[in-house]
Amino acid sequence: MSTAKRYTITAALPYTNGPIHIGHLAGVYVPADIYARYLRLTGNDVAYICGSDEHGAAIPMRAKKEGVSPQVIIDKYHTIIKDSFLDFGISFDNYSRTSASIHHETASEFFKKLYDDQKFIEETTEQLYDPEANQFLADRFVIGTCPKCSHEEAYGDQCEKCGSSLNATDLINPKSTISGAKPTLKKTKHWFLPLDQYEDFLKEWVLVGHKKDWKANVYGQIKSWIDDGLRPRAVTRDLDWGIPVPVPDAEGKVLYVWFDAPIGYISSTKEWAAREGKDWEPYWKDENTKLVHFIGKDNIVFHCIIFPSMLKAEGSYILPENVPANEFLNLEGNKLSTSKNWAVWLHEYLEEFPGKQDVLRYTLTANAPETKDNDFTWKDFQARNNNELVAIFGNFINRVIVLTNKYYDGIVPEAGTLTDTDKQTLQELKAYPAVIASSIERYRFREASQELMNVARLGNKYLADEEPWKLIKTDEERTKTIMYVALQIATVLSTLSEPFLPFTSEKLKTMLNFSSLRWNNINQQEVFLTTGHQIQKGTLLFSKIDDKEIQQQLDKLEATKKANEVANKIVEPQKDIATFEDFTKLDIRIGTIVEAAKMSKAKKLLVLKVDTGIDVRTIVSGIAEHFSAEEVVGKKVSVLVNLAPRKLRGVESEGMILMTETPEGKLVFLNPEEQEVTPGAVVS
Repeated sequence: MSTAKRYTITAALPYTNGPIHIGHLAGVYVPADIYARYLRLTGNDVAYICGSDEHGAAIPMRAKKEGVSPQVIIDKYHTIIKDSFLDFGISFDNYSRTSASIHHETASEFFKKLYDDQKFIEETTEQLYDPEANQFLADRFVIGTCPKCSHEEAYGDQCEKCGSSLNATDLINPKSTISGAKPTLKKTKHWFLPLDQYEDFLKEWVLVGHKKDWKANVYGQIKSWIDDGLRPRAVTRDLDWGIPVPVPDAEGKVLYVWFDAPIGYISSTKEWAAREGKDWEPYWKDENTKLVHFIGKDNIVFHCIIFPSMLKAEGSYILPENVPANEFLNLEGNKLSTSKNWAVWLHEYLEEFPGKQDVLRYTLTANAPETKDNDFTWKDFQARNNNELVAIFGNFINRVIVLTNKYYDGIVPEAGTLTDTDKQTLQELKAYPAVIASSIERYRFREASQELMNVARLGNKYLADEEPWKLIKTDEERTKTIMYVALQIATVLSTLSEPFLPFTSEKLKTMLNFSSLRWNNINQQEVFLTTGHQIQKGTLLFSKIDDKEIQQQLDKLEATKKANEVANKIVEPQKDIATFEDFTKLDIRIGTIVEAAKMSKAKKLLVLKVDTGIDVRTIVSGIAEHFSAEEVVGKKVSVLVNLAPRKLRGVESEGMILMTETPEGKLVFLNPEEQEVTPGAVVS
């Protein structure tokens, strides 16, 4: 169990250029929330901090695309994100935003302190410049080929394919995302944090100090960066959106978002402390405080190399105790993509599955990408709900509440002599808080969620073995003892489930007419719900999700996939020039399909008999995946009749049916259905 009394827990600041999706939840916010809720239940002093990151280059890019100001964008998405987190039960102590005045002040003071202490290098360098837009191209305003993996759509700050952090000038064949112009190089002055000067500190702190207790994926990425050699990194950039650099000769320059954003944790803590009448400094400057950053793997370098170097340079701040970064979550076998709308958006989920926040929390935790990329599927979501939450957890609670009300009018009965089975069951029950705590404190939330489900399994097995619904007819006293034990399990579940299933925990406590247990005391208590205590009537904790609801989500994704295919469809390039004489050689006639049959052992081919007006001839056409034989009979079609015969699967085809393809990929006939045309008419 934890001994530290004060915790500062940060969750990665989400960009306000779009809503939150399940990848963000699985990677950062659900595990961080489980951890924070658990720590509060164990009596610790917790500051769980987050806020909107509103100064990334993605913000003005989105604004340009939508034809509005950056302020409109950040206000829109900050509200959506904040409300979604609240409705989903993410229990931040403070959710701030980097456009807040307290953040501008904090970030400016932090920069000024390092500037005054001469921790920066001031350099004039050549940066990419868009001659058409008349501006420097910061990170996301430039795209090109990644020098590490050759991905052709890497940004000027990071390659999203290989995860490498880049400078815009590293890109091969760079191109402005504003105008599409090829950028030129132009001199500009910036301030740099000399990361190379912090290599020894980082090696000692991480590679030696945290080799055994940090996740392998986090440790490995840090080691790779350090082994590759750290270089000075700009902390300012030329942009008109962000926090102005607070020193002389810095007109038109703002703090680089990677420098400004992590300071947002500090400013958000200040905002919270001021509101609650607390002193913010112990949460960031007291060595007894445990600082933990929850992030996705694409943020490891910022939280494990750059931000710690900033804190070290400033001199008065504590360093993170752990940075438990998760891998990525995919959706139905494909990488989540906000630009392609391949995502399950939190605000939409909350509308489409009202009251089912905990189902998504549980599914994302049970399938968390803790050590490798994992896949979210709607079928697994349904199975987790129906086969685990409904059939195990919900089933046990429903039995206990219903039978207690049925047999004893909702009053906890008095237990008789406990059997060995009763004692063993209660002993197992009291062991679970320590088991679950051990998993949570090692950041193994997936494991912890399954241990929670094992508590419900313990209760189900106990009831199934003891069968109080049968015993009530022959041994009322023994039945009282069984129900008393079952109610103790239900009461412990109401507390142990709170970090994972907060809405369910609240409902269960209401039914039990009970507030909460102290997590750390459960293993020492003999009784959790006393004899004579009145419980309430029961309601179902979970309800089944049917196939129709799941199919609606799959259809929604299929529509997205088709829309993306249409958007990304490459138009066939023009063929070689044909002369007028070449064209006049083509004899295209109107024909009528008079017979049609599927070709044996051929998935795509139909064998057609077509009346061309000249004759009735056989044509083999690859349209069987789009049309059945029955539906094409009688159709008027355009036929190239003077194409040289060709054998297909042993059948001689004497022409070609002319078709085209819709944007959705469906074949359609080039036909004169709207006109009265007789077979044999020439198309000219």
